[in-house]
Amino acid sequence: MKKYLYLILAGFTFSAVQSQELVDALRYSQDNPNGSARYRAMSGAFGALGGDLSSLNVNPAGSAVFNNNQLAFSFSNVDTKNKSNYFGTNMTGKDNSFDINQAGAVFVFNNRSQSNWTKIALAINYEQTNNFNNAIISAGTNPTNSVGDYFLYYANGDSRRNLAAVPLGTIRNFDYYQLDYVKQQAFLGYEGYLINPVTEDDNNTQYTTNVPAGGNYYQENTITSEGYNGKLSFNAATSYKDKLYLGLTLNSHFTDFRQNTLFYEDNDNANNNIVDLINTSFENEIYTYGSGFSFQLGAIAKLNEEVRLGLSYESPTWNKFNDEVRQNLFSTIQNYENNNNPNEEVINPDSFQTTIYDTYKLKTPGKITGSIAYVFNKKGLISLDYGYKDYSSIEYSMERDTRNPYINSDISEQLRGASEIRLGGEYKIERLSLRAGYRFEGSPYKDKTTVGDLNGFSAGLGYNFGGTKVDLSYAYAKRNSQQGFFSQGFKDGASIDAINNSVSLSLLFEL
Repeated sequence: MKKYLYLILAGFTFSAVQSQELVDALRYSQDNPNGSARYRAMSGAFGALGGDLSSLNVNPAGSAVFNNNQLAFSFSNVDTKNKSNYFGTNMTGKDNSFDINQAGAVFVFNNRSQSNWTKIALAINYEQTNNFNNAIISAGTNPTNSVGDYFLYYANGDSRRNLAAVPLGTIRNFDYYQLDYVKQQAFLGYEGYLINPVTEDDNNTQYTTNVPAGGNYYQENTITSEGYNGKLSFNAATSYKDKLYLGLTLNSHFTDFRQNTLFYEDNDNANNNIVDLINTSFENEIYTYGSGFSFQLGAIAKLNEEVRLGLSYESPTWNKFNDEVRQNLFSTIQNYENNNNPNEEVINPDSFQTTIYDTYKLKTPGKITGSIAYVFNKKGLISLDYGYKDYSSIEYSMERDTRNPYINSDISEQLRGASEIRLGGEYKIERLSLRAGYRFEGSPYKDKTTVGDLNGFSAGLGYNFGGTKVDLSYAYAKRNSQQGFFSQGFKDGASIDAINNSVSLSLLFEL
């Protein structure tokens, strides 16, 4: 009988989920055309139209287009499906959620005097700008690489990034919480039997993997997340001769994001080591929360009864975030040191402990949008928006926190500016309105494969009962990506086809 040793390390921080990475920066920099059902049915192409509370997301001048006071509520059901392929093995992860994703009101004050400034509109609106509920499952047999390479990277260092190797004495003689970020990763690899020192000298700075050679490592990676980005907007707009509309919006942002990541690897390869690694699991939980601020400026010009032009600017969002993380490492090994007297042993330190990191700042990119709309015979319209956002301008500003000192240079080297096109149309048949839209968003990555282009379409209808309106919409979006499970050392990852289907219902009341 062989000796089996089970090792559990709890309360340690794992960089693959904790350190600031590009995927985290993009998570809080991208948004979707959420909002009212009419807005979603036309794929958010409202930059030159206004007249909808969710249009304030594109152009703050849009509230001055309203003729009457209005109150609106929107509900949405979002279904996500992620199809993964990892070395030929296909898996599917699914998630479904229901939310009140929009609520707001606009108040219109008409100027009864002879002034050319005909009205002032004030609006307050809540929007869920991003829904983080998601599930991604990937599994397959990796013919070459193991998760042990991730820990080996930090233990041996990287001269290209001035990353020094970690002395064995540092790992042996210090508690985990006394070590900095890099040494913590080496500590985890050593204590988890994933890496071995070349010599037992405390000055040793060379390590080898303890994962049995031969490849064909079976690996699973499961990511489940929940949460949202929300925005509360305070808007003011005015109209000049009902031909020029100007607006300003102040936005208060808030973020609540939770993610659980479980990576598992096993193998049945032969090994001559005294301690033979059989399998390893990492379970990581991260909770990110915070708030931010941004503003928007916009104008809409009515050239004539048919043609309207819009131009708007959305400032960067200045966020302050906090991270809390819990991590569990589980390794199963076979120990051949004393075959004549085998026994089983379980080592189980304290349960999960939460590590709270210093507050850090994240500035997400601003956006500029140009729009044109054509309204024909008051029966219908077609609208086009073009937006541009420079993702390479994303910037982290750490406060007493150097978990990833190269993150800003990584952002500028790997990300780029991306264009967005939204096209929408509407046609009225008496009280019934028919709507449709198309949306394209370019990849924020220079390689265009880590995260690919987004394509989506939408459709919907609405009915006007007089003082009450009901709108219904359906929206579809698809985007491909290929991101590594880990940031360094072991960068293999699955190809993901992400598909999002959403159904929205809005109730509007004239006041």
